[in-house]
Amino acid sequence: MDKQLPRILVVDDERDVVDFLASELARREFAVETAFSGEEAIEKMKAHRPHLLLLDIRMPGMGGIEVLRQAKQIDPTVGVIMVTAVHEEDIAKSAMALGAHDYITKPIDFNYLNMVVMTKIIQMLG
Repeated sequence: MDKQLPRILVVDDERDVVDFLASELARREFAVETAFSGEEAIEKMKAHRPHLLLLDIRMPGMGGIEVLRQAKQIDPTVGVIMVTAVHEEDIAKSAMALGAHDYITKPIDFNYLNMVVMTKIIQMLG
């Protein structure tokens, strides 16, 4: 019997960020999907039902806050960690009020991100 891997959707308009995060998370035995826009993230959210989103706040078109709103409508239990290049307190507070679990800034401290991801996955999957 195969153990189901926790599913993570990495969403960022910067391909190098997505590639780095996806490869690091896959090495830690997560099932990783990627999306390069908010619209693509919503489609993958519906199709793959991830346990956790790593979601860039600033993207062309549909931004991270709108993706967060729609993702929570699709699955209120999905964990969301917001990612941004700029430390913006007001956006962080908005994201947390909408149900984001945490907020991290680029450049990403992968040790911190790993701790946040593991904490949220353990909370969700027991």
